[in-house]
Amino acid sequence: MSENMGENAYYRLVRENRTYRRFWLAAFISKFGEWFNTIALFLIILEYTDSELLLGVLMAVRMGCFALMQPFFGLLADRANRKKLMIATNVLQIFLALAFIAVDGPEDIWWMFLCSGAMMALHGLYVTAERAAIPNIVNSEDLTTANALDSATWSTALCLGAFVGGLVVSEYGVTVAFIIDSITFLIGTVILLPLTVPQTYDKASSGSIITSSLKDMWIGQKRIQSDPRLFRIIFAKTSWNIAGGGLAGVFLVLAGNDIDFVGAALGFGIFFFARGVGTGIGPILARRLFKDSEKWPRLVGILIVVSGLFYVLVGLSLDGPILLTLMLVTLAHTASGGNWVLSTVLTQQWVEDEMRGRVFSTDMLLLSIGQVISTISAGFLVENGFVNLQQGILAYACLMVLSGCVFTVWNPKHTTHAHKLVE
Repeated sequence: MSENMGENAYYRLVRENRTYRRFWLAAFISKFGEWFNTIALFLIILEYTDSELLLGVLMAVRMGCFALMQPFFGLLADRANRKKLMIATNVLQIFLALAFIAVDGPEDIWWMFLCSGAMMALHGLYVTAERAAIPNIVNSEDLTTANALDSATWSTALCLGAFVGGLVVSEYGVTVAFIIDSITFLIGTVILLPLTVPQTYDKASSGSIITSSLKDMWIGQKRIQSDPRLFRIIFAKTSWNIAGGGLAGVFLVLAGNDIDFVGAALGFGIFFFARGVGTGIGPILARRLFKDSEKWPRLVGILIVVSGLFYVLVGLSLDGPILLTLMLVTLAHTASGGNWVLSTVLTQQWVEDEMRGRVFSTDMLLLSIGQVISTISAGFLVENGFVNLQQGILAYACLMVLSGCVFTVWNPKHTTHAHKLVE
C-alpha cells in the first residue's frame, strides 16, 4: 500500500483535514452517548426484573432494530444527503434518551426496550451514513488511517461511555445519566451543522425513494453477489458476532455484576471499559502491523480465531485475579478490533461510492442478525440453568474459534468483472 504509515499519521490527518476533524469529533460524541445509557439500562433491568434473559433480550432488541431497517438505511445513505441523515438521527435520539427518565417499574420495561431499539436503529443509520461518507472526506492514502481512527473512536466511546456511565449511575442515579446522554447528542449535532460532506449519487436511482427502493436495494445485492470476495468479506463481522454477541452482551455483563467490591453499575462499566480498550487498540495495531492488504482477507478470519482463544482463557480465569480476566478481555477485543477495521477498509476499497451505503447496510444487517441469535441464546441458557457463567463463556469462545476457522478456509477467487452490474 502507498499509504503513509508514519506514527504521526493520525495526528496529521486530524490536524490538516478540518472537515474530517469535525466529522470525527461529532462521531465520537454521538457514539459516546450511545454507550453512556447502556449501563443505566442494564441496571434498571436487573433491579426491576433480576432476569439474565432480559439482558439478552435488550441486546437482541437493540441489534434487531439496528438490523431490521439496514437495507433501507443503506439505500437512504446512497440516495439522501448523508450529513443531514446523521443530524436527524442525533436530534431524534435527544428526545428518546430523555424518555427513559419515565421508567418507574417492571411494567415500563417493554416500552423502555422499544425506545432503546429505536435509538439503536437510528444509530445504525448514523453509522451507515458515516462509513459511506469517510472515503469522500479523506484522501485515498489516508483511508486506512481514517478507518483505524474511526474504529478506535467507536472503541474509546464504548470504553469511556460505559465506564463514565457506570460512575454517574453509581453516584447520581439513572435520571442524571439520561439527561447527560441527551446532551451528548445535542453537542454532536451542533458540530455537524457547518460541515460540507461531498457525495456522489447514482444517476440510475431516481424518482420516489419509496417506489424505487426495492429495485435499488436489489441492485445493491447484485453488486455484492457479483464479487465472491466481497460476498465473503461482508460476513467477517458476523462470523465474530455469532458468538461474540453473547460473550460481550450477556456474559461480560454478568461477570461485572459478580464483582464483589464494586456496585453492579460500576462492575458493568469496568468490563465494558476493558472491552473498549481492546477494540481501540486493535485497529491501530492492525494498521501498523498488517501493511500488505493482499493478506487481509485471510487475516480477518485468523483474528476471529485469536479472539476466541483469548475468550477461552477469560473463562478459565474467572476464579483468579480480576485484573488478569480484564487483561484477557482486552486482548480478545484487540483481535476483534483488527478484524473490524480490516474488513471495513476492504469493503470501502472494493465498492464504488454510489453503492457503498447499500453494501455496508448488508454488512450491518448480517452482523446484527448474528448478534441477536447470540445474545438471545446466551440469556436463555443462563436464565434456565443450562450453563453457569464460566461454562457459557467457554462454550461461546469455542464457537467463536470454530466460526473463525470456517471463515479462514473460505477463500473465493476474485473475478475481473465483479464491479459491473447487470440490471
